[in-house]
Amino acid sequence: MVEWITSTAPVPYDMALAGMEARVAAIAAGCADEAIWLLEHPPLYTAGTSARPEDLTDPDRFPVHVAGRGGQYTYHGPGQRVAYVMLDLNRRGRDVRRFVCDLENWIITTLAEFNVRGERRTGRVGVWVTRPDRAPNPDGSLREDKIAAIGVKLRRWVSFHGLSINVEPDLSHFSGIVPCGISAHGVTSLVDLGLPVTMADLDAALTGTFPRIFKPLDERSRQPGGNTPISEE
Repeated sequence: MVEWITSTAPVPYDMALAGMEARVAAIAAGCADEAIWLLEHPPLYTAGTSARPEDLTDPDRFPVHVAGRGGQYTYHGPGQRVAYVMLDLNRRGRDVRRFVCDLENWIITTLAEFNVRGERRTGRVGVWVTRPDRAPNPDGSLREDKIAAIGVKLRRWVSFHGLSINVEPDLSHFSGIVPCGISAHGVTSLVDLGLPVTMADLDAALTGTFPRIFKPLDERSRQPGGNTPISEE
């Protein structure tokens, strides 16, 4: 059974991290159900385990938090739905690649509910959309913008951190970093794409599509797990 938790007010990052740590420990101990925590943060930057100092271009703009997840710098703030995903991979299969692929599929399937085609790109993590409405790149190819990010970690094979989807954040806030270390492409949101989507609309889509991607738990026996950051962002 997966518990869905929604916070209506922005959650400070340190508070969210402490909440995830406690829930992941309880899941690993068999004392709590899996959980998906839907929230927003106040404006802030997070640095993953692969973050490069030169990619923090405006260090005094917003608070910077060192995150234990894999990946580089990312932005969180109002208008961006963050989904912290706390699932027990001991019981869902210890397949890290499949888990990350499932997260991507969940985002892509959710975006399709709004007739948005989200896509993967080789060598670029996260979910991307093409922008035929914008001027093409110098080589004539279509411009591509990032609409969703992924950054997760495993502890004893229970996941935490998760994903973020841009609904209507202030896109100028991304300019204080090189998002995910990629400077050749931009960032977009559902509203920036011309869609009047609300956070409630996205939450309904996320909860509705989740069972299509993440099947009910199998009951395989638990085994000791590791504490692994996954380099996705």
